[in-house]
Amino acid sequence: MLPEEKEIYFKVAISVSLVLFGFDGEMLRILLSNDTKNGPFQGAPRLPSVYVKAHEGIDSNVEKLLFLHTQKDHIFVEQLKAFAKVFRNPLGRVVNIAYYATVKLDEELLQYTKKRGEEWVEYSKIPDLAFDHNEIIDYAKERLKRRVKRRPIGFYLLPEHFTISQLQKLYETALNREMDKRNFRKKIVNSQLILETGLTDNSSSRKSAKLYKFDEEKYQKLSLKGYDFLF
Repeated sequence: MLPEEKEIYFKVAISVSLVLFGFDGEMLRILLSNDTKNGPFQGAPRLPSVYVKAHEGIDSNVEKLLFLHTQKDHIFVEQLKAFAKVFRNPLGRVVNIAYYATVKLDEELLQYTKKRGEEWVEYSKIPDLAFDHNEIIDYAKERLKRRVKRRPIGFYLLPEHFTISQLQKLYETALNREMDKRNFRKKIVNSQLILETGLTDNSSSRKSAKLYKFDEEKYQKLSLKGYDFLF
Protein backbone atom coordinates (compact mmCIF):
# COMPACT_ATOMS: atom_id res chain seq x y z
CA MET A 1 0.00 0.00 0.00
CA LEU A 2 1.31 3.43 -0.94
CA PRO A 3 1.70 6.09 1.79
CA GLU A 4 -0.95 8.27 0.18
CA GLU A 5 -3.38 5.32 0.14
CA LYS A 6 -2.80 4.73 3.86
CA GLU A 7 -3.56 8.39 4.48
CA ILE A 8 -6.83 8.04 2.57
CA TYR A 9 -8.14 4.75 3.93
CA PHE A 10 -6.94 4.68 7.55
CA LYS A 11 -8.88 7.65 8.91
CA VAL A 12 -12.04 5.87 10.03
CA ALA A 13 -12.95 5.49 13.71
CA ILE A 14 -14.89 2.61 15.28
CA SER A 15 -17.42 2.82 18.10
CA VAL A 16 -19.64 0.37 19.94
CA SER A 17 -23.21 1.04 21.08
CA LEU A 18 -25.43 -1.10 23.27
CA VAL A 19 -29.22 -1.41 23.28
CA LEU A 20 -29.89 -2.79 26.75
CA PHE A 21 -33.41 -4.18 27.28
CA GLY A 22 -34.71 -4.56 30.83
CA PHE A 23 -38.05 -5.76 32.21
CA ASP A 24 -39.30 -4.53 35.59
CA GLY A 25 -42.22 -6.96 35.85
CA GLU A 26 -44.64 -4.48 34.31
CA MET A 27 -42.85 -2.77 31.44
CA LEU A 28 -40.09 -3.49 28.97
CA ARG A 29 -37.54 -0.67 29.10
CA ILE A 30 -34.35 0.50 27.37
CA LEU A 31 -31.38 2.08 29.13
CA LEU A 32 -30.41 5.58 28.00
CA SER A 33 -27.31 7.47 28.98
CA ASN A 34 -27.07 11.24 29.25
CA ASP A 35 -23.32 11.72 29.48
CA THR A 36 -22.68 13.49 26.18
CA LYS A 37 -20.88 16.38 27.89
CA ASN A 38 -18.35 16.94 25.14
CA GLY A 39 -18.53 16.88 21.38
CA PRO A 40 -21.73 16.96 19.32
CA PHE A 41 -25.25 16.67 20.74
CA GLN A 42 -24.24 17.85 24.21
CA GLY A 43 -26.80 16.86 26.83
CA ALA A 44 -28.86 14.74 24.43
CA PRO A 45 -29.79 11.23 25.57
CA ARG A 46 -28.07 8.40 23.76
CA LEU A 47 -27.29 4.71 23.97
CA PRO A 48 -24.37 3.53 26.13
CA SER A 49 -21.45 3.82 23.73
CA VAL A 50 -17.67 3.90 23.56
CA TYR A 51 -15.00 4.56 20.95
CA VAL A 52 -12.66 1.64 20.25
CA LYS A 53 -8.93 2.24 20.42
CA ALA A 54 -6.73 0.88 17.64
CA HIS A 55 -5.23 -1.87 19.83
CA GLU A 56 -8.52 -2.96 21.44
CA GLY A 57 -10.96 -5.69 20.45
CA ILE A 58 -14.66 -5.11 19.80
CA ASP A 59 -15.85 -7.89 22.12
CA SER A 60 -13.78 -6.66 25.06
CA ASN A 61 -15.35 -3.21 24.71
CA VAL A 62 -18.83 -4.73 24.67
CA GLU A 63 -18.05 -6.63 27.88
CA LYS A 64 -16.77 -3.43 29.50
CA LEU A 65 -19.91 -1.55 28.47
CA LEU A 66 -22.16 -4.25 29.86
CA PHE A 67 -20.42 -4.37 33.21
CA LEU A 68 -20.09 -0.59 33.46
CA HIS A 69 -23.82 -0.07 33.00
CA THR A 70 -25.13 -3.09 34.92
CA GLN A 71 -22.41 -4.39 37.26
CA LYS A 72 -23.53 -7.86 36.15
CA ASP A 73 -21.85 -10.76 34.36
CA HIS A 74 -23.25 -13.54 32.16
CA ILE A 75 -25.71 -11.32 30.30
CA PHE A 76 -27.25 -12.43 27.01
CA VAL A 77 -25.77 -10.23 24.27
CA GLU A 78 -25.83 -10.43 20.48
CA GLN A 79 -24.38 -8.30 17.70
CA LEU A 80 -26.86 -6.39 15.54
CA LYS A 81 -24.93 -4.87 12.63
CA ALA A 82 -22.65 -1.99 11.63
CA PHE A 83 -24.16 1.47 11.23
CA ALA A 84 -21.91 3.37 8.85
CA LYS A 85 -23.64 6.31 7.20
CA VAL A 86 -21.01 8.83 6.14
CA PHE A 87 -22.30 11.76 8.19
CA ARG A 88 -23.75 9.91 11.20
CA ASN A 89 -21.14 11.57 13.45
CA PRO A 90 -20.27 15.28 12.94
CA LEU A 91 -16.72 14.69 14.24
CA GLY A 92 -15.78 12.47 11.30
CA ARG A 93 -16.32 9.06 9.75
CA VAL A 94 -17.29 6.62 12.52
CA VAL A 95 -18.47 3.06 11.96
CA ASN A 96 -20.66 1.98 14.86
CA ILE A 97 -20.93 -1.73 15.73
CA ALA A 98 -24.23 -2.10 17.59
CA TYR A 99 -25.24 -4.84 20.02
CA TYR A 100 -28.29 -5.60 22.11
CA ALA A 101 -28.51 -7.33 25.47
CA THR A 102 -31.22 -8.35 27.94
CA VAL A 103 -31.11 -8.02 31.71
CA LYS A 104 -33.39 -8.48 34.70
CA LEU A 105 -34.34 -5.12 36.22
CA ASP A 106 -34.01 -5.64 39.97
CA GLU A 107 -33.91 -2.96 42.65
CA GLU A 108 -30.12 -3.12 42.92
CA LEU A 109 -29.68 -2.36 39.22
CA LEU A 110 -32.29 0.40 39.30
CA GLN A 111 -30.47 2.12 42.17
CA TYR A 112 -27.12 1.75 40.41
CA THR A 113 -28.57 3.28 37.24
CA LYS A 114 -30.01 6.17 39.21
CA LYS A 115 -26.65 6.94 40.81
CA ARG A 116 -25.07 7.08 37.36
CA GLY A 117 -27.69 9.58 36.19
CA GLU A 118 -29.05 7.17 33.59
CA GLU A 119 -32.65 6.19 32.93
CA TRP A 120 -34.62 3.09 31.97
CA VAL A 121 -37.08 4.55 29.46
CA GLU A 122 -40.34 2.83 28.53
CA TYR A 123 -39.95 0.71 25.40
CA SER A 124 -42.58 2.64 23.42
CA LYS A 125 -41.58 6.14 24.58
CA ILE A 126 -38.01 6.59 23.36
CA PRO A 127 -37.20 10.32 22.86
CA ASP A 128 -35.08 11.82 20.10
CA LEU A 129 -31.52 10.60 20.66
CA ALA A 130 -28.05 11.71 19.64
CA PHE A 131 -26.44 10.47 16.43
CA ASP A 132 -28.48 7.70 14.72
CA HIS A 133 -29.32 5.93 17.97
CA ASN A 134 -33.07 5.96 17.31
CA GLU A 135 -32.38 3.98 14.14
CA ILE A 136 -30.25 1.53 16.11
CA ILE A 137 -33.04 1.02 18.66
CA ASP A 138 -35.60 0.41 15.91
CA TYR A 139 -33.33 -2.25 14.44
CA ALA A 140 -32.79 -3.82 17.87
CA LYS A 141 -36.54 -3.97 18.48
CA GLU A 142 -37.03 -5.88 15.25
CA ARG A 143 -34.28 -8.31 16.21
CA LEU A 144 -35.81 -8.84 19.66
CA LYS A 145 -39.20 -9.45 18.03
CA ARG A 146 -37.73 -12.21 15.87
CA ARG A 147 -35.74 -13.75 18.71
CA VAL A 148 -38.60 -14.02 21.22
CA LYS A 149 -40.59 -15.96 18.62
CA ARG A 150 -37.78 -18.37 17.83
CA ARG A 151 -35.87 -18.70 21.10
CA PRO A 152 -36.89 -18.46 24.77
CA ILE A 153 -34.64 -15.45 25.39
CA GLY A 154 -37.51 -13.61 27.04
CA PHE A 155 -36.71 -15.51 30.21
CA TYR A 156 -33.45 -13.60 30.53
CA LEU A 157 -35.60 -10.55 31.28
CA LEU A 158 -37.82 -12.09 33.94
CA PRO A 159 -37.29 -12.32 37.70
CA GLU A 160 -36.53 -15.77 39.12
CA HIS A 161 -40.23 -16.30 39.93
CA PHE A 162 -42.85 -14.73 37.68
CA THR A 163 -46.53 -14.86 36.83
CA ILE A 164 -47.90 -15.87 33.45
CA SER A 165 -49.40 -12.37 33.21
CA GLN A 166 -45.93 -10.87 33.54
CA LEU A 167 -44.63 -13.22 30.85
CA GLN A 168 -47.51 -12.32 28.54
CA LYS A 169 -46.93 -8.60 29.07
CA LEU A 170 -43.29 -9.04 28.12
CA TYR A 171 -44.16 -10.85 24.88
CA GLU A 172 -46.94 -8.41 24.01
CA THR A 173 -44.55 -5.47 24.34
CA ALA A 174 -41.76 -7.11 22.37
CA LEU A 175 -44.13 -8.21 19.58
CA ASN A 176 -46.17 -4.98 19.71
CA ARG A 177 -49.57 -6.66 19.81
CA GLU A 178 -52.11 -7.97 22.27
CA MET A 179 -52.59 -11.70 22.79
CA ASP A 180 -55.49 -13.81 23.89
CA LYS A 181 -54.90 -14.71 27.52
CA ARG A 182 -56.20 -18.27 27.27
CA ASN A 183 -54.24 -19.11 24.11
CA PHE A 184 -51.06 -17.62 25.50
CA ARG A 185 -51.33 -19.63 28.70
CA LYS A 186 -51.99 -22.81 26.73
CA LYS A 187 -49.01 -22.22 24.45
CA ILE A 188 -46.61 -21.52 27.32
CA VAL A 189 -47.80 -24.47 29.44
CA ASN A 190 -47.56 -26.83 26.47
CA SER A 191 -44.00 -25.70 25.80
CA GLN A 192 -43.07 -27.28 29.17
CA LEU A 193 -40.62 -24.44 29.68
CA ILE A 194 -42.16 -23.30 32.95
CA LEU A 195 -42.61 -25.05 36.28
CA GLU A 196 -44.96 -24.22 39.12
CA THR A 197 -43.14 -23.08 42.25
CA GLY A 198 -45.99 -23.61 44.71
CA LEU A 199 -45.73 -19.92 45.54
CA THR A 200 -48.15 -17.08 44.87
CA ASP A 201 -47.73 -13.39 44.19
CA ASN A 202 -49.59 -11.51 46.91
CA SER A 203 -48.96 -8.01 45.61
CA SER A 204 -52.04 -5.81 45.30
CA SER A 205 -52.05 -5.99 41.49
CA ARG A 206 -51.71 -9.77 41.17
CA LYS A 207 -53.09 -11.12 44.43
CA SER A 208 -52.79 -14.90 44.70
CA ALA A 209 -51.47 -15.31 41.14
CA LYS A 210 -49.35 -18.45 40.77
CA LEU A 211 -45.62 -17.95 40.49
CA TYR A 212 -43.58 -19.96 37.99
CA LYS A 213 -39.95 -20.48 37.18
CA PHE A 214 -38.41 -21.71 33.96
CA ASP A 215 -37.10 -25.23 33.46
CA GLU A 216 -33.42 -24.42 33.10
CA GLU A 217 -32.41 -27.70 31.48
CA LYS A 218 -35.06 -27.50 28.76
CA TYR A 219 -34.47 -23.76 28.43
CA GLN A 220 -30.80 -24.31 27.60
CA LYS A 221 -31.66 -26.91 24.95
CA LEU A 222 -34.22 -24.67 23.27
CA SER A 223 -31.84 -21.71 23.42
CA LEU A 224 -29.38 -23.71 21.33
CA LYS A 225 -31.66 -25.23 18.71
CA GLY A 226 -34.44 -22.64 18.61
CA TYR A 227 -38.17 -23.09 18.93
CA ASP A 228 -41.14 -21.46 17.22
CA PHE A 229 -43.64 -20.16 19.75
CA LEU A 230 -46.06 -19.16 16.93
CA PHE A 231 -47.44 -16.17 18.82
